[in-house]
Parts: sequence; structure tokens; C-alpha cells
Amino acid sequence: MVGVAALATTLAAAWQRFDAKLGGGWLEAAERSAYDSAVTRFTQRADTSSQVVLVTIDQQSLDEIRGNAQYVLNFGSWPYSRNLWARVVEQLEAEGARAVVFDAVMDERGSDESMDLAFAQVLRNTDLPFFLGVSTHADARPLPPVDFQAEPPPPPQAPVEADAPTPGEETFPEEAFLEEAGSETFLDAPTAPLLPAVTPEQFARALAFPVRTEGRPLPWLEYEDPSRKRQPSHPVRPIPVLVGAVAGFGLVDPEADSDGFMRRTRFAYSDGHNGFATLPVRVAASLLGASAVELSGRTLRLGSRTYAVDADGSAGIDFGGQMHARFESVQLFKVLDAWVHRSKGQPTELPSGVFRDKVVVIGGNAVGLNDVKATAFSSHEPGVVKQAAVLDTLLGDGRFITQAPLAVSLALVFGVAFASVVLLMTTRWTPLEIAWPLGLYFGMGWVTGPFLGLTNTYVLTALPALAGVVASVSAVAFNHLAANKETEFIRQAFSRFMEPKLVEQMIAQRELPRLDGENVEITAFFSDIRGFSTFSERFKDDPRNLVRILNTYLTRVSAALLKEGGCLDKYIGDAVVCLFGAPMRQADHAVRACRGALAAKAAVDQLREEFRAQGLPDMFTRIGLNSAVNFVGNFGSEQLFSYTAIGDGMNLAARLEGANKAYGTVIMIGARTYALAREHIEVRELDRVRVAGKTEAVTVYELLALKGGVDARTRETVTRYHAALALYREARFAEAAAVLEARRAEDPDDGPTHALLARCQRYARTPPPDFDGVANLDK
Repeated sequence: MVGVAALATTLAAAWQRFDAKLGGGWLEAAERSAYDSAVTRFTQRADTSSQVVLVTIDQQSLDEIRGNAQYVLNFGSWPYSRNLWARVVEQLEAEGARAVVFDAVMDERGSDESMDLAFAQVLRNTDLPFFLGVSTHADARPLPPVDFQAEPPPPPQAPVEADAPTPGEETFPEEAFLEEAGSETFLDAPTAPLLPAVTPEQFARALAFPVRTEGRPLPWLEYEDPSRKRQPSHPVRPIPVLVGAVAGFGLVDPEADSDGFMRRTRFAYSDGHNGFATLPVRVAASLLGASAVELSGRTLRLGSRTYAVDADGSAGIDFGGQMHARFESVQLFKVLDAWVHRSKGQPTELPSGVFRDKVVVIGGNAVGLNDVKATAFSSHEPGVVKQAAVLDTLLGDGRFITQAPLAVSLALVFGVAFASVVLLMTTRWTPLEIAWPLGLYFGMGWVTGPFLGLTNTYVLTALPALAGVVASVSAVAFNHLAANKETEFIRQAFSRFMEPKLVEQMIAQRELPRLDGENVEITAFFSDIRGFSTFSERFKDDPRNLVRILNTYLTRVSAALLKEGGCLDKYIGDAVVCLFGAPMRQADHAVRACRGALAAKAAVDQLREEFRAQGLPDMFTRIGLNSAVNFVGNFGSEQLFSYTAIGDGMNLAARLEGANKAYGTVIMIGARTYALAREHIEVRELDRVRVAGKTEAVTVYELLALKGGVDARTRETVTRYHAALALYREARFAEAAAVLEARRAEDPDDGPTHALLARCQRYARTPPPDFDGVANLDK
């Protein structure tokens, strides 16, 4: 068992390494799916973040700004002029925000550069830290190396207002935010400032951030070209006027897995010369007073705060749920409206204290902004949720989702494989051999998931499941090799004393047959050849041919019954006795018996055609079915067992087979059989009968076909018969006979019609005493 488990573990680990070399295959996809399931089930939080709040650029905000003439005059259409963001910053500062994080880039100058300068001036004048995203691109110019130990160069000068323009000089238009056309302005635009010059060294020092690592290089800024080769990329420089005005810049690349889902993040990257922090890390470093990002072993350090990360310096993002449930959000247009109301001295309509002492992350979630990403919680989440979730973890509880050490995962892999081998090789139960691998595949997440919820540590899930499945298959193969030897021993030891079918059942169930038997509800099948004595007299001079014909008949009928799962009990001359529901339990034994009876009738009909073509005499069969609780078991002596059933139910089935003669029917079934199979069969209620030796009357039915298999002519015959039967039971014999007489001409071969008609005519002439509508079966 240990050897099989070790082999399964080795094969699963080898598969994982091979899968990784191929760039991700089935196993990696399965592991990601297991990770997503565990995250959504066990890491979802009920509370909202106390550190981060969102300002969302949603579709309603786009519509509200576009529909407001004042806003359009001052801010234009999307993407808005940057004085809009100046107003947002002013309002957030007034609301007591801790910092503002803009989950976007500003690397293109505005059509009106005075708006860029006005925005930068607002940022310089405010005490509210503003952080901006930076993207990377292969065509971006490399930045020079930065020595953070050296004296930094002087920061870019703030824009300097020029003298008043002389006649003929170009002037900047006044930025008017009008309440109504011609009214007073709320904000005067600065006069024409001079654009500051920013050197490459100043760009580098603004964008880069000190990163210290121990024994691990930072991941490179790179991308995959169409030929799937990795090529370097570089940060795209923001507009120069923001250098020195923004509190810090950080990378905002998506960091998505190959399937497009955002699951993990790194905290810093390198272009070969400088380190660059991601936007949430840059914000947290500034707010926590950290002068550098430190990565050592499985630890990230920002100032006095430490965070557990993976050995490669990355970590899983603890989203905690969907964005709308995890973070409180305010629509952009409401912040703008609040700024307008505050400028007028009016109260704002923002929720009280919604921004106070919180980091505000601004990002888009309108579909048209093309910032829709996939997470484990939703395939259509705004990309800003990544920045918000990482920042919330850095400023809040400090628990990212980390991978368990490889040794822990491999220990689980071996444990699952060993448990699988022990379980299957000791029980040797076929249903478990099927259910256990399926349970591992679909249920392993319920083992590792709760551990993730408690510790924020993810233990590999698909790999242990794979090892368990491999171990299970190996154990099953070993079981069958051993079982073949055991099976042969059982056959040799017991075949002389038991019926072959019981030997096979004992082998399958690995238990000795019970001599005492048990009470089980079954459906019994009885059939024989009508008038077999007369039929056999025609072959008194050719008994071999009679045996051949009888064997052919029994073979055809038996094959039809065995196909439906029946157990052949015995042959009594031309009679066949078969059990459904024993020895193997069958919940649908009545339906199986009905199908088997119809199949047996069809087989006999075909056999009659063959006999007729050969010039042999015709033969007819009659069948009785009855469902009841009977005593089934192995009856006999130590020398010979006979598996059969005894009880009133068996007797009634035999009586029903014989009763077909009185009604001119082929298949007669009891009331219990009809009750169990009524949804699957077409029947005709024949009569209420009382068998010899019994006082209780039972209703009997003629089995016509499976559901939907009755033609219109037969259905009409059955309808008329039921109408006549109802009149008969009311002792209105002449009326019943009239109904039957009318139908007899349409269906002259219908046996039950003839039988009931003859009885009604007889009773009409001589009414019976004490008539109760029940026919007595004397034989």
C-alpha cells in the first residue's frame, strides 16, 4: 500500500512539473478552478472595508456629467479635462480623506495644457496625498538608474505665473464654472504659467522606488510578443507637470493569469536598473512611513509592518467578495455635485463621514471604459477592485493568500494517495471504487477550503485529488487481480453445491448465501404454452423434434426476461418461472417484469411466424404477473440449494397466468403490479376476481403495451369495455351487453369483450343471486 501511494505521489508530481513546462495544461487549469472555488466559498467577508472607499466612474456618472451643460462647459467629455480631478481632490480633502489613489495613468498632455497646470497646482497646494498609476510599454524610453543613497536632484520647479500678456499675445481662456449663463464664476483659472522642465533623472526618481531583496531577484518588466518570446518593457512617463506634484507613482498593470483572471499580485518589479512598486504598495509605503520595500524569504516589510508572502515574492489577493459588497462606493458625479454645493455654501448630499480618514481609490466601472476584469468572485469586475483589495490588505489586517510550502502540499498528496489505497484495498467494494475517485475530484476542495478560510493559506487541491485518483485506479487494478484468483477459488469450492447464479451473486457481493431467506417485495412471472398437452401429442412419434421446439421456445422467452434483469427460477415442463427484484434488489422490479412480459410475448409472436413458415403447429403463450412480499432465499439441503420464492404472491401469479384462458387474454397482472408500474404501461381493467381458497377479491388487469403504445382502435375497445364493466357491476347486464355487442363488430377478435358479453347475456337471462360484481376463479 505504501508503495502504491508513493508511486501515485511521484506520478502526480511529475505530471505537475511536465504541465508547468508546457506553460499550463489541464492540471494547472484544475488547480486554478479549485483555488477559485475555495476562495469564493471560504474567504468571503460580510463586512465592508474600514480602510478604503471607492469613487466610481460608472455609467450613470458619465451620463450625468454629459447631461449637465455646466459640467460639459468646464470639463468637456470623457476623458475629462484634468481640472475635473482638481475639483474632486478639493472636495475629498474637504471631506477629510486620508489619501487619493487614481487607478489610471496621465501620460498624455491635455488639449488645453492650462488645465494640466491648474490640476498640478491644486495638488501642490493641497495637504491630501494624491497617488497616480503608471503603465509600461515596450516602446517607452528607458529610465536612467537611480541612486537612492545619493543626494537627490532638486525637484522640478512649480509653474511660475507669467506677466500679464501684452497686446497681441495669446491668452488662456478664463475657466468659468457657470451656475447659469452670464452668472458669476466660481473659480478663476490661473494666468498663463510656464511649463516646467523635467529631466530623465527626475522622472526616474519620481517613478522608481527603493526595493531591497535578499536572495531573490525582482521580476522584470516584460511582455510576451506574438512569437511568445519575453521582451523588456519600461514605465511610460507621466506628463511632466505632475512630477513633484503627485505624492507617488505606482505600476497599474493588470497582473492577470493566462486565463485572464486576477488572482495574484507582485509588489515590485525591475527594469534591470531600478525597482518600481505597484500602486497599492507605493501608497501604503507612503502612508506607513516606509522608505523602501523589503522582500526577504516569505516576508514583505513596509516600515514596521510585515506581511506573509510566497517564496517567489508574490501573493494571492484577498478580495473578500465582489466589489459592491466589499467596498463602500460613491459615484463620481455625486462628488462633483458636492463640490458645487460646498462652493455655494450649501450642504452636500454625501453620506456623513463616508471619506473621513479613508483612502479613496478612484476607478472606472462603466463598461465603455474597458476596465472589466475577472476574479474568482465574478467574471465582470472593475479592474479597480484589485488596487482596492491589495491596498485594504496592506493597510488593514495584513493577510494575503499564500501558498502552503511545497513540503506541506506533498505531504497532503501522499496522505490522500495512501488513504485511497488503504480504503479501496481493504473494503474492495465496487460502488466505493467508483464513488471515491469522484469524491476526491469534486470534494477535495472541502478539505483544503476550510483551512484556507482559517489561515489564508492555500494548500494544493487538484494535485492531491489527482494523486488520490491515480492511487485509487492502482488499488482497483490490484483488487481485480486478486479478485480473479478468489473468484476462481469460490467457483471451484461452491459450484457443486449451489446454482451458478447464486455463485456469481456471492462472488459479486463477497458474502455467503443465506439459508434462512428474507421477506422481499418482488414481481413473479409465470408463463406456459396454451394447450401444450394437445400440442405435444402431435409430436408423439417425433419426441426429438418436440424437445427442439420446446428448447427454442424456452430460450426465446428466457432471453427476453434476462435482458430485463429477471432471475430465472425454474422450468416446469413448458412453464417458465422468473423473479424480478431478487436476488438482486431492483426498485423498478414491476416495470422490469412488465417490459419482460411484453418482450416475451413479442418473442413468441415472432416464433409463431417462424413455425408457420416451417409448417409447424401454432403455439400460444399465457403470462401472469403479480407483485407482493414473498419469502425468498436458498431452499434445499447441504447438497443442493434452490433459490426461489414462496408465498401467496407467487400463488396468485400462477392463478393469473391460468385465468387468461377465461378472459381470452395473453398477459394478466395483479393490482400491486399495476400500482407500481402504472406510469409506464397501458392496461385494461378486466375484472374483480376471487381466487380459490381466498375470500378477498382482487382487481386484475390486462397488460396491453408500454406507455403510449396502444393504437386508436384498441383504445376505443378498452373504453367501451370499461363502460360495459361499470354497467355490469351495477347489475345492468342487458345494457352492458348492448355496449359490448356494438363494439364486437368493430373488434371481433377481442377476447375480454367476448368473455364479458357472454357473462352479461347469461346473467341477463338468469340473474345470479347475491351478485357482488366479483368473478370466482375456481381453478
